[in-house]
Amino acid sequence: MKYVLFITYYFPPAGGPGVQRVTKFIRYLQDFGWTPIILVPDNPEYQARDESLAKELPHDLIVRRSHIFEPYDLYRKFTGTKEGVSLDINVFQKGSKISLKQKIANFIRATFFIPDARIGWYKSAVKEAMKIVGEYPIEMIYSSSPPYTVSVIARKVSKKTGIPFVAGFRDPWSGFEVSAPKRWLVPREIDKYLERLVFQDAKKIDVAWKGITYDAIAKYPDLPEEKFIHIPNGFDSADYTEHDIYKRAERKRGEKFIMTYSGSLYGPRNPKNFFKAIELLLDRNEIDPNKIHLRFVGRMGDDLREMFEAPMIKPLVEKLDYVPHSQAVELITDSDALLLIVDDIPSVEHIVPGKVYEYLGAMRPILAIAQPNGAIGELLKETHGGEAVAQSDIEGQARVIKRFYESWLLGKSPSSEMDANMISQYERREATRKLADVFNSILTI
Repeated sequence: MKYVLFITYYFPPAGGPGVQRVTKFIRYLQDFGWTPIILVPDNPEYQARDESLAKELPHDLIVRRSHIFEPYDLYRKFTGTKEGVSLDINVFQKGSKISLKQKIANFIRATFFIPDARIGWYKSAVKEAMKIVGEYPIEMIYSSSPPYTVSVIARKVSKKTGIPFVAGFRDPWSGFEVSAPKRWLVPREIDKYLERLVFQDAKKIDVAWKGITYDAIAKYPDLPEEKFIHIPNGFDSADYTEHDIYKRAERKRGEKFIMTYSGSLYGPRNPKNFFKAIELLLDRNEIDPNKIHLRFVGRMGDDLREMFEAPMIKPLVEKLDYVPHSQAVELITDSDALLLIVDDIPSVEHIVPGKVYEYLGAMRPILAIAQPNGAIGELLKETHGGEAVAQSDIEGQARVIKRFYESWLLGKSPSSEMDANMISQYERREATRKLADVFNSILTI
C-alpha cells in the first residue's frame, strides 16, 4: 500500500455534489493500492449536511483536522443575514438585488479573500500537512477544488517536501461564471497568478469535465494538454437499492407520471421555461394534470419560489428540501423521467454536473435543459439516456416531456431506449481506478 494525502474542504458530514467525488475516491482507492489520509478543516461551514455519507468511508480511515477561519458569521452580522440562510444560493449570485451592505461585503470578499473565502485555512492546513508527512510515508498529494485554496495548500506542501501533487478540479478556477466574484484588476491578477502556479507545478491535473481543460489552456496556452486527465464523475451502483443496473431499469407503471429534479436551484439555474413547457402542454390538453407529478428535491434560492406558485403549476408540484444522498437516490429511482437544469450562462455547453451520471445510473430517461450540441447533449446521445434541449426552446422541452409522458401511458419501460452497457462504464469504482493509475504513472516517471 502506498499513502496519498487527500486535502479537501468538502468531506462528510458535508452534503451536496461537492463531496460526492472525494467520498467515492476515498471509498475505493485502497482497492487499487493507495491508502488515503485525509486533511480537512475542523470547524467548516457547510451549506448542506448529510451525516449518512460517513458510512461510505473505510472504517480505518485516518482523518486529520486543522482550524479554519470562516468569514460567514462576520458576513451575516454585517449584512443582517439570518442564521441558517444559504449564502451560496442567496447572496453571491450575479444580477441579484442586494443591499449596500451586501455590496460592500461582496467587494471585501472579492478583494481580500483570494483565491476564495477559505483562505483562512491556509496556514493551519500547511502546518498540519507537514506533520502528517513527518508521520507517514506519503508518496502523493491530491487536492480537490473548489474551493481553490485547497490547491494552493497542496502546492505549498509539495514545494516544501518534494512530494508530487495532483490537482483535482470539479469546476474551472478564475473567471468561472457560476461562482467567481467580480474582482477588480489587482485581486484578479493575484488570483490568476495563484492559478497559474498550481497548473504549472502540479504533476497532473484531474478534471471532472473536459471544459475545465479548455478553460485552462485558453487562459494559459503554454500549458501542455497532456498534463490534464479527464476523469468524469459517475454513479455508484452500491448507492441504489437494486445494485444490478439491468434490474434498476425495470419499473412498473404507477398511478401518475413522476418527473423528478434533484439539486439546488438559484439565479441562472431555474425551471422557468420548463414550467412554460408544462403550461403549454396543459393548454393543448396533451397531458392530463391529474396524471402528472413534478417533484423538486433540494435547496432553492428565495428568488425562485414565486415560479412554483403559478396557478397551473402549483397543484402539480411537490417540493422537498435537501435530503440525505441515499434518500435522494431513492426518489430519483422512484421516477418515470428525470429533469436536469444547468446554469443559463454563455459557457454552459461545457458543463457536465455530476448529477447527470447519477441520473443515468438510475436508468431513467432525462430531459436536460442544456445545449443540445454541448457536452451533456453528447453524453445523452452516447448513452441513449435522454435528450438535451436549449433553455430557450420551450416547444422542444414540451415535445420531450410529451414523449416521456406518452411512453408512460403506453406502459413502456422508462429505460427501454437506454444503453446500459455504455452507461455502466461510468461507475465510480472505475473512475477511482483511473485516478490510481495517474498516481502510479507519476511515480514511475
